[in-house]
Amino acid sequence: MEILIIPDSFKGSLSAKEVAQLMEHTVKAVFPESKCTSMPFSDGGEGALTVLQRHSNGELIKCLAYDALRRPIKAPYFLFQNKKEVWIELSQTAGLTLLDKTDLDPLNTSTWGTGKMIEHALENGSEKIYLGIGGSATQDLGSGIITALGGRFLDKHDKELPLGGGALYRLKKIDLTNMNAKALQAEWVIACDVQNPLLGKEGTAHTYAKQKGASPSDIDRLEQGGICFAEVVKKQFGIEIHNLVGGGAAGGVSAGLFALLNASLTEGFELLAQHTGLNDKISKFDLILTGEGSFDEQSLYGKLPIQVAALAEKSNIRTLIVAGFSKMKTLKKLTQCKIINTTPPGVAVENAIENAEKNLRSALTKELEFIKSQNI
Repeated sequence: MEILIIPDSFKGSLSAKEVAQLMEHTVKAVFPESKCTSMPFSDGGEGALTVLQRHSNGELIKCLAYDALRRPIKAPYFLFQNKKEVWIELSQTAGLTLLDKTDLDPLNTSTWGTGKMIEHALENGSEKIYLGIGGSATQDLGSGIITALGGRFLDKHDKELPLGGGALYRLKKIDLTNMNAKALQAEWVIACDVQNPLLGKEGTAHTYAKQKGASPSDIDRLEQGGICFAEVVKKQFGIEIHNLVGGGAAGGVSAGLFALLNASLTEGFELLAQHTGLNDKISKFDLILTGEGSFDEQSLYGKLPIQVAALAEKSNIRTLIVAGFSKMKTLKKLTQCKIINTTPPGVAVENAIENAEKNLRSALTKELEFIKSQNI
């Protein structure tokens, strides 16, 4: 039996690589003659560089960049073999995990450092920028990226606004006259799996700013900044981003670059599937194991396990979604898919996270032994 092991991370407990290793060891214990292909994956945000380095042709390039507080760091991006395309992972520069909890401040954190990394890629010949935008510490609508590439965001006195999302409520004009010409000529593709719009109760500020350190008053200020940004974009460029699907991803980066750099928004998993040849490989397997830490209603909107299961369904391949927590067992539209909840009944979340390895191994062993007994 040929088995593809393609999980995401179990955030807070196990990395995607660790999950894949556990799954493979468990499979080998039940099906010792099986052939396992391990492919820890990503939905296009954090972890995408690792996936590309292992399964695509190209190389990691390290350059001087800056974190969300503009502190200098060395960070990598992926240069494809053709030397004309790159994959930039926003979390490598403007990432939440790069900051201490005491540093979280979405009024002032910025994607400027991401823009400097993009500038490095452009100056070295890149003509197509893939930007994976998960895990950001920012709420600046991509204004930091645009500023790093020569754009300016001005108030009513034509004075440049400070970096960060906190001053955007004073925005009156966007000046792109001195933008990097290569940035304007490049093709931009945003790896975006989030469906949230830019504004409103489901928008970026109200949905994500709290986890980035925003207080209730900060959230209101950031929301007002988003409204102001969208109104200026509409007035100056005739582009509507108020209700752009996915516009709220990564603190509004997707909306900002869609409006100002004509970026397209594409599902991150699909982009990585194309670049790693997953679409062509998947049909040869007999069983697929995927998973993530928590599988719920939100997971149905483009998260990695559901994308893997949907791809496998096209080839009529059985898929097991192994989740740390899930109230679901099956999915109506995916008849070949089964969801395995690894947390024993009545166990608290903290305890489950501490025992994630043991729980995963136990639940998966039980399911694999059932498959073996049924000869399926």
